[in-house]
Amino acid sequence: MALRIDDMDRKILGELQRDAAQSLDEIAKRVGSSKTPVWNRIRKLREAGVIKQQTVLLDAEALGFEACFFVLIRTSEHESDWQAKFLTALRERPEVQEAHRLAGDIDYILKVQVQNARAYDSFYQALISEVKVHNVTALLSMEEIKSTAMLPL
Repeated sequence: MALRIDDMDRKILGELQRDAAQSLDEIAKRVGSSKTPVWNRIRKLREAGVIKQQTVLLDAEALGFEACFFVLIRTSEHESDWQAKFLTALRERPEVQEAHRLAGDIDYILKVQVQNARAYDSFYQALISEVKVHNVTALLSMEEIKSTAMLPL
């Protein structure tokens, strides 16, 4: 049976998205409830897989990761062996923050965060040494205008 998400669940999820470090008391106060029902709802949402994990967002630039590249990949390989090797290569590289398989002319798009262009080139050289790709286009982000992991609840 699928979990039903009600307005109170949405309020709690909104608060957790805004700041997961807040105490249960703070969340309860903000959503107009008490601590125990809020805890029970959070536990239920975790068990159902709605809350996947809690983490900390870091400032990439403050840590020296000043270059964000969007990498467009076209491949002529579509066999499962190639795809498994490609996905393993992506998962093993911490520079890859996001990877999506696309419909259309481009097969994959990656979001790659690195220190600089030289670090991107090292990433690129390592990737193409492991898996065959038909075409790679790297687009340097000049400015991040908006970035969020928050869903519009």
